[in-house]
Amino acid sequence: MTRVGIIGAGHIGSTLARGLAERGYEVVISNSRGPETLNALVDELGPKVTAGTVTDAAASGDVVIVTVPLKALDQIPVEPLAGKIVLDTNNYYWERDGRIAALDEKRTTTTAMLQAHLPESRVVKAFNHILASDILTTGAPAGTENRRALATASDHSDAAAFVTALYDEFGFDTVDIGSVAESWRVERDQPAYVARQTKSELEANLARATR
Repeated sequence: MTRVGIIGAGHIGSTLARGLAERGYEVVISNSRGPETLNALVDELGPKVTAGTVTDAAASGDVVIVTVPLKALDQIPVEPLAGKIVLDTNNYYWERDGRIAALDEKRTTTTAMLQAHLPESRVVKAFNHILASDILTTGAPAGTENRRALATASDHSDAAAFVTALYDEFGFDTVDIGSVAESWRVERDQPAYVARQTKSELEANLARATR
């Protein structure tokens, strides 16, 4: 069974830890303040979830989820993530992150920024355009009418395939946007962002996106 490291224990990180543990994954979760601050969370989530340092989560995970503010991307360890699939849930909130010219000027995407920071990793967009509270409550079995869909994007086909399978485990269909250069289509303020949508509706919203 895949062990998943999670860097970031906010709403998305802790919700994904819960969902992954419920589906049988082993999880190592971390934050910037140290594993001792996560004792209550891991006690609540059960024996499949343990707390570690950021380096622990990066090194021990077969797959690693990065869910931190963009301003903290340069603190993500590079070497322990080399060769691994890394899920990027990040979004740009300039009010929190400060202004990032390359994003304001539409010269890059949030996922491309993480891929540039982790050149030896296989970075893939995942779970960035759904509210944390919806992750464990709005999924449905495959084939359900009007099943909700989520998007992914990566320059690595195996990483996109992993997210597609993971989305299905959580109860969502997938739309593959393509490369990380196209992942802006599902970023903040675009039609697909945090909308509850079927696969066809998501495809239409992605097509309507403008920069």
